[in-house]
Amino acid sequence: MEKTQYSIVLVDDDEDTRTLYADLLRTAGFDVREAGDGLEGLEKVNQTVPDLVVSGIIMPRMDGFMLAEALQKNINTMSVPVMFLSHLGRQEDETRARAMGVKDFFVTTMTPPHDIIGRIRGLLASSDYLIIPNPVELDAQKLASDLGLNRDFLCSEGGEKLAIKLTIKDARNRRFDAEIVCI
Repeated sequence: MEKTQYSIVLVDDDEDTRTLYADLLRTAGFDVREAGDGLEGLEKVNQTVPDLVVSGIIMPRMDGFMLAEALQKNINTMSVPVMFLSHLGRQEDETRARAMGVKDFFVTTMTPPHDIIGRIRGLLASSDYLIIPNPVELDAQKLASDLGLNRDFLCSEGGEKLAIKLTIKDARNRRFDAEIVCI
């Protein structure tokens, strides 16, 4: 059964930009809640977990990077995809965003609105799931050994946890693609 309306928390300190994108998203059929900075956005996400967070980067109190990091550290929000909208389009921002798992990055002045809607729909239609192995289970230890993974299921860089990311390829026949990722 396909979900009929997706919920989005839209975070940006520029009220004109936020209103423009909120109206665009609502017209496209999304349920949109707005926040003026990352801290307010985090509060809204924690009140009712959305399907997607679309956030600006440079904001007072909590910027987009800090917001994305806070979402990743919370078990209830770690699987919520984040997209960044950038006013500046700096390559270093996009590189950092991609490295921390932000799903998409678009520059507001260079991405037509219909492209943004399409990218959001594409992201929300994907079926990715994260499974965090329990390191004390026997099958988890065998998996770690067979794949040459850390037995505690920690990434080699930074001590983050390893997880199994499943992407549905054929739901009817229960077929998935799987990869090991750091979260």
